[in-house]
Amino acid sequence: MIDPEIKAQLSNYRQSIDNIDAALVHILAERFRCTKEVGVLKAKYKLPPADPAREEYQIERLRRLAKDANLDPDFAEKFLNFVIKEVIRHHEQIAADHAENGAAAK
Repeated sequence: MIDPEIKAQLSNYRQSIDNIDAALVHILAERFRCTKEVGVLKAKYKLPPADPAREEYQIERLRRLAKDANLDPDFAEKFLNFVIKEVIRHHEQIAADHAENGAAAK
């Protein structure tokens, strides 16, 4: 049997974790909404889906932010790399769709 005080404390922590998870989902949704618009712009002007210089800058920046926040910079980099791969995949799909629609319009 868990002490009711400990159970209440655990419940409070879990509620905070649930709130943070919900915020993360909304933040990621907003980030991907923005990166979708970047993908559309890139497709329109035939720019490559990936931007290695930007990605490198972002990884270095995120590692610094993580370190300052006492978060493992390696974890932060892995997370950003996962997000970047997904963004590039979206940009490639947008470019393919744009090329298809452009070819169909001709």
